[in-house]
Amino acid sequence: MAFLFLEFQNRLMTNPDHRKSEKTKKRGASLFPMFLKLERRACLVVGAGTIAAGKIRSLLESGAEVRVVAPQANTEVQWWAQAGEIRWNAKPFAASDLEGMVLVIAATSQPDLNAFVFQEAQKRNLLCNAVDDPDNCSFYCPAVVRRGDLQIAISTAGHSPALAQRLRQELEAQFAPEYAKWIEELGRVRRQLFARDMDPEERRRLLHKLAAHGPSPVRKESSGAEPAREMPRAR
Repeated sequence: MAFLFLEFQNRLMTNPDHRKSEKTKKRGASLFPMFLKLERRACLVVGAGTIAAGKIRSLLESGAEVRVVAPQANTEVQWWAQAGEIRWNAKPFAASDLEGMVLVIAATSQPDLNAFVFQEAQKRNLLCNAVDDPDNCSFYCPAVVRRGDLQIAISTAGHSPALAQRLRQELEAQFAPEYAKWIEELGRVRRQLFARDMDPEERRRLLHKLAAHGPSPVRKESSGAEPAREMPRAR
């Protein structure tokens, strides 16, 4: 699953039914954060160097069907193509490459080309990110802390990626790897509680109580046994 910070300012400005308040005009439109399901969805990456490879890797982790357009590719991108993980078209970018895409990332070493990709994507109402070019982005790729299904995304709206990276490092220290297993356990308990015939308020109370403790009480023992904590009992 990918996390995006979307910029809908241009669409809002052209739609008379969504006029901004005076307060919004003064401070600028805020970004709309959301998690995006990209599994089996066609996504295009223009470029096949080191930066593009990082974007491709994230898209593959999200289950996207990744198309890559670039005359040349680094070793990692070539390996993905040979393994059938991605489709690589070894050619210069053309506007026709955008057909059928739901998301586009321009990650070449040529700012003018990245801007051109963004402009062509805008004409087709496609979400597009030109790396390191906030003015040519309809979304930003945030710094992300991943602990299994727990994802914490940080954005500075392009003002300071360095700050976003520092905050990510601090959060990685705060949220230990044990959170990955703990999230799975919380999900298991939640499913069991919802399968019971019980008072909704009592179920909500139990779930919030479990979530308040942190991962250590539900960590599995080295033997692989179930966590020591017992399933909450319905009153």
